[in-house]
Amino acid sequence: MLKKLFSSNEDKAEMSFFDHLEELRWHLVRSAFAIVAISILGFVFTNWILTNVIFGPTRPDFPTYRWLCQFSHFVGLGDKLCIVPPDIKFQNYKMAGQIMLQFKMAFILGIIGAFPYIIYEFWRFVKPALKENEAKGSKGVIFWVSLQFLLGIAFSYFLIAPFMINFLASYTVSDVIKNEFFIDDYFGLMSQIILGMGVLFEMPILVYFLTKLGLLTPMFMRNYRRHAIVVILILAAVITPPDVLDQLLVFVPLYLLYEISIFISAKVYREKEKEEAEEWS
Repeated sequence: MLKKLFSSNEDKAEMSFFDHLEELRWHLVRSAFAIVAISILGFVFTNWILTNVIFGPTRPDFPTYRWLCQFSHFVGLGDKLCIVPPDIKFQNYKMAGQIMLQFKMAFILGIIGAFPYIIYEFWRFVKPALKENEAKGSKGVIFWVSLQFLLGIAFSYFLIAPFMINFLASYTVSDVIKNEFFIDDYFGLMSQIILGMGVLFEMPILVYFLTKLGLLTPMFMRNYRRHAIVVILILAAVITPPDVLDQLLVFVPLYLLYEISIFISAKVYREKEKEEAEEWS
């Protein structure tokens, strides 16, 4: 079993279809072990994680609120940018609601924590199928994919989440209606935004590989820039509540990522044309 778990990738080119499936199975098994290991830690430290991380944006001492208030004082605006989140009391309406929340939180934490290792296992499976120059050109892919994912999570957690929570928790259509939230709704919305932005921040990496494969060109991305802007605006409206500031917080970085992706695509495309020209010469 240990031999299978840590087998070399050197002979993958000689493998049959079922050998490849067997190899993929062990990559998936190791990834699952990593998720379970980190999930167990999340399950054990549930109370601390819920109080300091999951419910962090609902607390007045959340870093974003402190930084914004310090910036407000620094530029001479006094307390105008100092945000005090509303006092939110969450409710559980299911008999097994709290224990299911614990399992869901631990599982999502496991995915986020094990993400770099999952990418590493995926890369170990795919790499032998690449040509030597393709593998060389993809050097550092594990680092960049993991970094982009974690940047997306950090961006959504520290910037989008606090503004979104304050907007939704304070929004009322009538003084008669009192805002009281189910914990499942809050956790589901937080998970959707954080994981969604983590995936969306992978855009430059995806564009890099699509251009490498010849499925995408910088000309195509430039020609459809206006269409992309509309799509990004729709994504911003879906991810965030109907608040202009929150939507801008999502739109601006996603649009910048699109422009960066065009630059990356153009660079890869030029290198690809140069390699093809050298092969024909």
